[in-house]
Amino acid sequence: MATDGFAPAKINISLHVTGRRPDGYHLLDSLVVFADMGDRLRLRLAPEPLLSVTGPMAEGVPTGADNLVLRAAALMGITADITLEKYLPAAAGIGGGSSDAAACLRALSEMCRLPVPSDVSALGADVPVCLIARAARMRGIGEEVVPLDGLPTLDAVLVNPGVPVSTPAIFRRLTQRANPAMPAQLPKWPDATALINWLGAQRNDLQDAAIAEAPVVANVLQEIASTRHCALARMSGSGATCFGLYPDTATATRAAQSLSAAHPGWWVQATRLS
Repeated sequence: MATDGFAPAKINISLHVTGRRPDGYHLLDSLVVFADMGDRLRLRLAPEPLLSVTGPMAEGVPTGADNLVLRAAALMGITADITLEKYLPAAAGIGGGSSDAAACLRALSEMCRLPVPSDVSALGADVPVCLIARAARMRGIGEEVVPLDGLPTLDAVLVNPGVPVSTPAIFRRLTQRANPAMPAQLPKWPDATALINWLGAQRNDLQDAAIAEAPVVANVLQEIASTRHCALARMSGSGATCFGLYPDTATATRAAQSLSAAHPGWWVQATRLS
């Protein structure tokens, strides 16, 4: 018995750090969307857990028991032989490992007709939102996930400079941890332009800390913002991946081509976010 899974890139189009709990975990308020590109998994039941990693971004991805995909299978109580095709950079702020784990949970649940355990947040704060893999508002430490219906699709370019960023290191650099949340009641956006205009007044509160940790992030943001018709440039998650938003697919594609030509060592992808 075998099945496939798809693990889309997770993009925080806004990320507000609103506080810190006594146990050290930070409180967030974030709009999360998912790209139409990501990693792919092939899973089959096996007597022992196995993981092989292939694909253009496979280098450096651990294959031991601490890999989130194997931990997800273990949480389901299933032993499987899993091939993970990596197209997303690791430690990049786009939920690669969490989305891989969520895709594993979904695939094994469907194949074996078993419910997904309720404690998936034990695998990571982003796993609950990655499990639904659709536009959502994420609050708390990631456990409060509310799907958003009717969010306009966004044409975007994702850019990663090839510099891995440690999420704990970024949070340690924060100087302000009690920032305003997004409005309790989110507006209804009639189209992508309205959503982008609203996002312009929102933030990623980790962006300055990431620039201090990895100064190339500032360069990435500047390069994205300088592309023709870029409506918004912002970092996703804890970085170092940044995104640009554009009025249509053709404009985003041209921007991606321009960025790739200027920076052949960077990972650049045109995509749609929803």
